[in-house]
Amino acid sequence: MMPELTLIQKIAVWALPLLFAITVHEVAHGWMARRLGDPTAAMLGRLTLNPVKHIDPVGTILVPGILLVLGGFIFGWAKPVPVNWRNLRDPRRDMILVSVAGPAANLGMALLWGFILKVGLLLNDTTPMLGLPLIYMGGAGVLINLVLMVLNLLPIPPLDGSRIVSGLLPPELAMQYNRLESVGFIILLALLATGMLGSIIGPPIFALRSMIFAVLGI
Repeated sequence: MMPELTLIQKIAVWALPLLFAITVHEVAHGWMARRLGDPTAAMLGRLTLNPVKHIDPVGTILVPGILLVLGGFIFGWAKPVPVNWRNLRDPRRDMILVSVAGPAANLGMALLWGFILKVGLLLNDTTPMLGLPLIYMGGAGVLINLVLMVLNLLPIPPLDGSRIVSGLLPPELAMQYNRLESVGFIILLALLATGMLGSIIGPPIFALRSMIFAVLGI
């Protein structure tokens, strides 16, 4: 990713964008669920940007840390925000909207970090002590949010993309499809281990990054 940086510098650059990307993603799910009738996340104190409430020791710290050391795509996950579909006004439709909210929040965050990158580039010539950190952190923020967005839209249960597909399928087919959730994590690990995951999500990630840079004039 950034071979000119030491491991400590990489951690400093990636930590904040990763925490915000995962936290905002989960809060977006809970916020949308509350808008659609389910207060579960709010009642459990999960509608907060305090990352401590959302950190999963494995998904938020261990896995991203290992991937950072090894290089390649960096991704992670937080503790899922609980959603009680029975409270939703139109469960099948509303679960789609709740599922879309997380990736949509990551897209918004990618644009925000892209703006920070743009500011860093503008400042770099005159005040590189400020501009360079903003460039690195902004670039990391764009990438990690796009990775989380595209990854979560894969139709592999229990990822958000599978919830969208499930909501569009006839109920009986949806029930059969959702049974894949027990092996979903194994499928993801297999795709990661074989290098296929990067081949699948890489092209849309870099296409979206190019579009964001074009919009922001980077």
